[in-house]
Amino acid sequence: MDRTAKVVIVGTGAAGLFCALHLPEDWPVLLITKSDLESSDSFLAQGGICMLHDEADYESYFEDTMKAGHYENRRESVDLMIRSSQSIIHALEGFGVDFAKDGDRFRFTREGAHSRPRILFHEDITGQEITSKLLAEAKRRANLTLMEYTTMTDLLVENGVCAGILARTADGEELVIRADFTVLASGGIGGRYTHSTNFPHLTGDALDIAARHGIRLEHLDYVQFHPTTLYSTKPGRRFLISESVRGEGALLYNHKMERFVDELLPRDVVTAAIRKEMEREGSQFVWLSMERIPRETILSHFPHIYAHCLEEGYDVTRECIPVVPAQHYFMGGIWVDQDSKTSMERLYAVGETSCNGVHGANRLASNSLLESMVFARQAANDMETSLRKVRTIA
Repeated sequence: MDRTAKVVIVGTGAAGLFCALHLPEDWPVLLITKSDLESSDSFLAQGGICMLHDEADYESYFEDTMKAGHYENRRESVDLMIRSSQSIIHALEGFGVDFAKDGDRFRFTREGAHSRPRILFHEDITGQEITSKLLAEAKRRANLTLMEYTTMTDLLVENGVCAGILARTADGEELVIRADFTVLASGGIGGRYTHSTNFPHLTGDALDIAARHGIRLEHLDYVQFHPTTLYSTKPGRRFLISESVRGEGALLYNHKMERFVDELLPRDVVTAAIRKEMEREGSQFVWLSMERIPRETILSHFPHIYAHCLEEGYDVTRECIPVVPAQHYFMGGIWVDQDSKTSMERLYAVGETSCNGVHGANRLASNSLLESMVFARQAANDMETSLRKVRTIA
């Protein structure tokens, strides 16, 4: 079956949706997702989204991001992300996103490797709050069509130019989707790992397809492990214990109840310290204590973490919980420029699928949602600007 669209977007997480919502409303846009509409990692993000306070905060935010990334970040991409942050938050509020506030002022929390609190949040389900509001708006837009359980199988390439995608539905129907522009927003690679916080169907399909077509990839070895996921012997996705828990005062202990690391160091450093301690002790986990966090803060800021741990038999207001590192995020991906353009004409990549250089070798906490939407909007703007340069089909 053949279909046409002005733009086809592969993925319905925050990046894909934000891109679609910034395209002209008279453009027919088709979004496909490999699973159901709610099964993107964007829905799972707990901690929050960073926002520049003011110009006085710029240098420290820039340095925090660069230092966490081992100074392998692209400086121009970091600058673009930071300077775009306030307008992104304004746009999200326009879509109905509700961030925690004291009166009419934002409440900020802090996470590892941040020199000050600059993270906006909605309880401990910030990603769900953002992505659900974007999805609701996308469903209201007459020009946007969303298809679930549809998997991209290849790119449609004509004379070296991307002309759309090939896809397959859950019932085996083969689709040829022709489009003026194609956006890859299909998430990370956690499904390739035994222990990951990601949905298992996120297996980096777009990377394999891009590689087959000689599209430039970058830093495929830059994989981040989150220091604190709830230890379990059960198979399946690991439950994240947000870094903002440590930002609010939670502490890590070994089995002798001794501290062994500064909890607010960058993720890769804390992960390495936990692994070293586990190896030294011959243990399968370390302990995380929220004893220093007031009970009312736990119940208001981290209600879903509290509830999940309670289901697993742990009352975090009274006892330590066992935690262990797990694969969490992919800093590498399909190389893109500042407009999210890949090395193939008319093909864009955004979100965790892409590598725009913001994160360097290690992502700073709560930069992922911001980065994904900044560069998704860049892609949308570039497509609109480029339209007059291409022969359109829809």
